Amino acid sequence: MKVGRKVLILFLAIYLMPALASAGYWYLLDRPASWREANWSSAGILPAPATEPRATVHIFSAATGGMKGAFASHAWIVTKAANASAYERYDKVGWGSPVRRNGYPADAFWYSNRPRVVVSLAGEEAARLIPKIEAAIAAYPYAQPGGYRMWPGPNSNTFVAHVLKSVPELGAVLPPEAVGRDFLPWGTFFELAPDGRDFHVSLVGLVGFSAGVRSGLEFHLAGLVAGIDVARPGLKIPALGRVGI
Repeated sequence: MKVGRKVLILFLAIYLMPALASAGYWYLLDRPASWREANWSSAGILPAPATEPRATVHIFSAATGGMKGAFASHAWIVTKAANASAYERYDKVGWGSPVRRNGYPADAFWYSNRPRVVVSLAGEEAARLIPKIEAAIAAYPYAQPGGYRMWPGPNSNTFVAHVLKSVPELGAVLPPEAVGRDFLPWGTFFELAPDGRDFHVSLVGLVGFSAGVRSGLEFHLAGLVAGIDVARPGLKIPALGRVGI
């Protein structure tokens, strides 16, 4: 009984309390009532393509709409070949095309929420990785119609996490509030990064853990992530995100 009580207290302290705090804060914010009222225009983060001759790669993440934004975010991928006249944006969404291409401006607000950069590369390194990224996008196992489930996955974050895992040279993982990022393909409970520097264990995104150079040490529960970031020292707090030390 004492052990069970301690486990419950630990769960409340690590997972439930931050989630409740985030929900309370989010509830007080002024948010659009629906997607029709939300801002989907460019946030002005990226320069005009004509002013950047180099190849570039960007991974963005932004809080999603409604009360879900208190706990979850949406991620997408942006690439631009050298001297290209436009960016290419890739999202996995639950409506329309299975993997949507250029459905929104490359650096657009998501449900009026300003995106943040997860990783950004430019020049020869970006040019070298773009074909690998495109191959990973083409190989995404849930790209077909119906291959989307908001929780626990596969969703938009499952898609971007698949690309990050397939192209470890990007050197990043999605933020802790990217619910669905830890969902592994059906029938898969263990996944080792191609370079062997990260591994993931997950029961269909509901419970699991990750460890490695990019992931640090993480414990996953119902889509919420708690852990320690080693590469960039910090704490990963459920629903609230990463906090640098």
